[in-house]
Amino acid sequence: MGISTILLILVILLLIGAVPAWPHSRSWGYGPSGLLGIVLVILIILLLMGRL
Repeated sequence: MGISTILLILVILLLIGAVPAWPHSRSWGYGPSGLLGIVLVILIILLLMGRL
């Protein structure tokens, strides 16, 4: 299992966790999805630069 597979699984789990439909996360606002967006932008930049 390579690093890209692990990152893909991690991003999918973060996407599921960032959905504000869960009762414990309704009051979090845009924080988790904004953080996930930053992580995705960094991963895309790294992939385009050939670092991953």
